Amino acid sequence: MTETSRDIATELLDAALMHVPFDGWSETAFKAAIADVDVAPALARGLFPRGAIDLAAAFHRRGDDAMVAALAARDLSELRFRDQVALAVRLRLELIEDKEAVRRGVTLFALPMHAPEGAKLIWGTADRIWTGLGDGSRDINWYTKRATLAGVYSSTVLYWLGDDSLDNQATWAFLDRRIDDVMQIEKVKAQVRKAPGVARMMKGAEAVLSRIKPPKPRRDDLPGGWTAPR
Repeated sequence: MTETSRDIATELLDAALMHVPFDGWSETAFKAAIADVDVAPALARGLFPRGAIDLAAAFHRRGDDAMVAALAARDLSELRFRDQVALAVRLRLELIEDKEAVRRGVTLFALPMHAPEGAKLIWGTADRIWTGLGDGSRDINWYTKRATLAGVYSSTVLYWLGDDSLDNQATWAFLDRRIDDVMQIEKVKAQVRKAPGVARMMKGAEAVLSRIKPPKPRRDDLPGGWTAPR
């Protein structure tokens, strides 16, 4: 098999996962993966320019891909929307085969220099969930939905990492409580809109906010950009 016909990016990620529990998402793990796969370092660096950081990001996006596929295979027609969201988050965690790799990733992206990358990945997960559930919002709600879900997801991940309950039942209960909290906020917002004297003020504010649109899909066929491999 030639290098051009191999999925070297996937091989490198799989190899790295064998070393991450011991070395974290580090340069040491990256070099060990290169040796295991027996690929030219220059080629590996071309696929993952930042080394282990890009590997960790690819691992996260692999989990997003698996979640989207699992969600698409489910019949959601009988579920309330809040339960669809809960299911998506639960699937995202249940499909993780290496909890320690996630723990090491959380440690990596908690570092100040990598925190923006971590926030971007969490936002990406929230976006994949809402998109997978058919979210059609094209205004400020596009942002608020993802920001809220990103908070729910990140807090649930942290709880899950420390959960030793049977089948992670404590985590799923925690997730349900967080989603219920969000639903309560939405109910309060709806009641405020109906309050005398507030409706007109809210209507004006919403007219301004309605001009805010979600970002246009990024084109990958233009020069000057690069996306880490999945």
